[in-house]
This record gives sequence, structure tokens and C-alpha cells, in this order.
Amino acid sequence: MSALRTRLFAILVVATGLIWLSAVLWIYVSSKREVEHFVDTQLQEAARMVISVADRVTPGSRTGALETPIPALGYEHQLTCQIWSLSGGMLARSSGAPEHRMTDTASGYSEREINGETWRVFTLEDPGKGLRVMVGDRVGMRERLATDLVRSFLMPMILVVPLLGLLIWVSLGRGLRPLRRMARDLSARDADDMRPIDAGRAPAEVRPLADALNALFLKVETARRHERTVTAFAAHELRTPLAGLKTQAQVAMATTDPGVVKAALRQILVAVDQTTRLVRQLLDAARLDAETEERPLVDVEVGALIAETVGGMRVGDGIRTIVDPRLADLRMRGDPESLRLAIRNLHENAIQHMGAGTVEWGLSPTGAGFFVRDEGPGIPEEELPHVTTRFFRGRNKSASGSGLGLAITEMAARRSRLALRLRNRPDGSGLQVNLDAA
Repeated sequence: MSALRTRLFAILVVATGLIWLSAVLWIYVSSKREVEHFVDTQLQEAARMVISVADRVTPGSRTGALETPIPALGYEHQLTCQIWSLSGGMLARSSGAPEHRMTDTASGYSEREINGETWRVFTLEDPGKGLRVMVGDRVGMRERLATDLVRSFLMPMILVVPLLGLLIWVSLGRGLRPLRRMARDLSARDADDMRPIDAGRAPAEVRPLADALNALFLKVETARRHERTVTAFAAHELRTPLAGLKTQAQVAMATTDPGVVKAALRQILVAVDQTTRLVRQLLDAARLDAETEERPLVDVEVGALIAETVGGMRVGDGIRTIVDPRLADLRMRGDPESLRLAIRNLHENAIQHMGAGTVEWGLSPTGAGFFVRDEGPGIPEEELPHVTTRFFRGRNKSASGSGLGLAITEMAARRSRLALRLRNRPDGSGLQVNLDAA
């Protein structure tokens, strides 16, 4: 937490410093502009004042600098003045004024280099009096005025900087207090505590983090609850076939009758098949859950995949499988392994729920998918929305069913971006399952 506080402090200090420097620059530029405007106005007013009281200076009289000097108050000789006759002779000049003409401009503002310094001069003529008044000042003095003005603002600001830094540091500490409280709460919990974090007093900026953590806790708790359900279900479902295996093995070992031994071994094979299928389905479901990254979809020859998958599966007596030849031309975008898994579970589901009959694989009427239908008892309409839920076993459940087949099929179909649709056949002769492009 201290690293976050330090990082935020550094960011805020740098940002504040940049704003502060920008403000200083703006104040300097603005002050310089205002000083120039003010001094230009002073030049003009001084020239008008001098020419209004210049009745005592007559053309042709030549005087030196004015006898009364301007007191030095830090900006000594800020303004200087020359009085010239229109004929070209200097009549008077103020203390600090150059001995030479400050400008050749007849009237208005002008700038000129005098003794290595730049002067700004305002010239005003009075033809009635025959006078030309020049009032000027050094440009460097203007810059000094602007600099001193900025310095007068700068010193208090520099003194405030440490106080501002302390205020930022304390404010960050108070602002991060909810995070520290949240961290203490989480560190005090044990591994099984998935209670939501109380974000009631947290600021609005922290609540999204608390909400995200609470959502994560909910997902973890849901996953753990699911794992416990799977473990309990597997333990319960495996107990029956394993107990049957033990019983039939004991029967086979306790008799010498070949017929009894053969029947017991046949039951052992049935129990082994049930256990194998259950374990395989549990592993398939776990694998689909564990795959977080989507596989790339490719073109799949559905007809060949169906023929290959169902052709290698063992079926009981009285069960026939028909594959529509038109499926040979059907190509769909999907994940081959997920499609194979869906086809196998659909075929096993159809076989399990009918003692004898036909399992038919065909092309959907739209041509964008395929279907499988059986001649079993079907599914009650009220159970159709729930049969893809894991471990759901309805009224027409199979003795060897686990409630995982259609759930795995739906998970596999989603990975290939296919839509799974179930409906009973209109004549009540079985169930039809469609897999179409979503």
C-alpha cells in the first residue's frame, strides 16, 4: 500500500509542479505585458504633462539637466525626458537622460539602441510652442519590473510548497484508508471464507474493486460448490457399480456352475461399462470446464465425423443406426474434438433410452446443421428446459444414465458456436435433437 501511496504522491507532486511552473510562466508573461502597457501609458502621460508646463522653456534657450534630481527608490531614472525645439536644438533634459537625441521619430512610440541599451520613447510635438518632448525608459527596466513582480508572487508560493506536499501525503493516506482496511479484512480470512466484502463506506472509486472481488468470490464459491457436487455425485454413482462388481465377483468365485459364472461375468462387464462411461463423462465435463481458451474453428466434414464416431460404438441387439447420405456434403465451422464429443454423447443418450429401434442422423431442413432422433419415450415437456443441467435425471431416466450426457453435449456445442435444440417428435415416437449454426 505504501508503494501505491508513494507512486500517487509522486504523480500528484509532478503534476502540481507542472501546473505551478505553468502558472509562473503565465504570470510572468501577463505581468510583462501589463507592465509594458502601463509604462507606455506613463510615457504618454508624462510627455503631455511636460509639454503642458513647458511655457517657461523658450525655443532658442539651451539648458542642461534639470537641477532637481529624482530620488533613487529602487527604480531610479525609470522615466527620462528631453525637450527639443522643432528647429533641432535640445532645450532641457532630465537627470539620467542621454545627451543625444533619444529618437528620430517625429511623434508616437519608437525604440532605439543607446549606449548598448534598448530604449522605448514616446515623442509628442506642439507646433504652437515649437517644442518636441521625448519621454523614454529602458526596456531592461521593464523586464526587471516584471521579474520583481513575479518574484513577489513566487516567494509565498515556494513557502507553501512543503505545506502542499504534506497536505497531499496526508490526503492520500486518508483516501487509501479503505483499501488498507480491505487488505486487513482479506488477510485475516481463512481459505474457506468467501463472504462478500463490505464496501458500504468505501469511496466510489474503490467500490468497483470491491464489486470485482465479490464477483470473483462468488465464482470461486460456485466452482467449489460444483466440485463438491461432482465429488459427491461421483462417489454415489460409482458406489453402485463397484458394489455390483464385488457382488458378482463373489458369486462367480463361490460357485462352480458354468452358467452362474457366465451370468456373473456378464453382469461384471455391464457394471464395468457403466463405470467406464461415468468416469469418461466426468473427465469430459472436467476437461471442458478447464479449457478457458477457445480453440480455433475449422471446416469440419460432419458426415464423415458422424460415421466415424457412431460406427465405432457398440450397440445392443435390436438397435439400428441410419446416417443420411446427404450429410456427406455438410461442412460446418467448429472444433472437431468438441463436435465428436457432442455426437458421441447424443448417440449414447439415444441408445440408452430405447430398448430397440432406430437412431437416425439427418440433415436439418435449413441445411445449416444436423439432427439425431430416436424411438425412445421422449422427455416430458416440462423437463425439456432442465435436461441440459448437470446430473439432472427426469422421470424417464435410464438405469445406467448419469445426467451428464446432454449437459456435456451443450458445453461441446457452445465451443463450436452451435445451438442445441431439443423437442419431442410430433407423433410421440421419441426425441429429436438439432445442432445448428448459432
